[in-house]
Amino acid sequence: MDGLERATQRVKEFRKREQHILNTALQLFLDRDEEKVTVEMIAEAVGIGKGTIYKHFTSKNEIYLLLLVGYEEELAHILQSIDVSDDKERLVREYFKFRMSDPAKYALFDRLEKKCSRDASLPQLVERLHKTRESNVEQLEKVICARIKEGSLADVPPHFHIAAAWALVHGAVGLYSSDFYKDRIQDHDDFFQFLMEIGVRMGNRSRVRQPHEAELETQV
Repeated sequence: MDGLERATQRVKEFRKREQHILNTALQLFLDRDEEKVTVEMIAEAVGIGKGTIYKHFTSKNEIYLLLLVGYEEELAHILQSIDVSDDKERLVREYFKFRMSDPAKYALFDRLEKKCSRDASLPQLVERLHKTRESNVEQLEKVICARIKEGSLADVPPHFHIAAAWALVHGAVGLYSSDFYKDRIQDHDDFFQFLMEIGVRMGNRSRVRQPHEAELETQV
């Protein structure tokens, strides 16, 4: 093995270990309160020294951000893989499936975003997160605009539909984590499937009065 091959191999091993650290950290954050998970705990779970963690990441906030970016990029990959001209409903369905299939993960990333998405010490990662999020919104808007044009969705600004989808997901995750409701929902999988079907149909033109229609009714 020559010098270039050895260098390439070291880079591969470095990236593999980095991903292992991120995967381990994610599981620890899900299993415990992320605030209580220390860098030392992550290193111990991976089986490396604390100093090795800092060869990969400058802080726990960087781990938070990289996990958050990865989560949004995973959604981006799903949305970009669907031809919106062929199957508009599938893209919407996949969006809800991704967001709602793992409520604990969604709740974790919502907390992480509040903690560090504006971290001034990590501007490149924050920019990467925002660009990925913007790309996802643009992809959803393409579908929404196409469905409005064909008459299947209520003719309101696209961000109304996106915000309504976010509200449905956020509310569903809130119910999942509610001490009052979680024991009353016996079959969580069926419940989330039910909500996803609502999400796919939400905003259909036949189910929503247009703003100008409501205004005319008021005038009458």
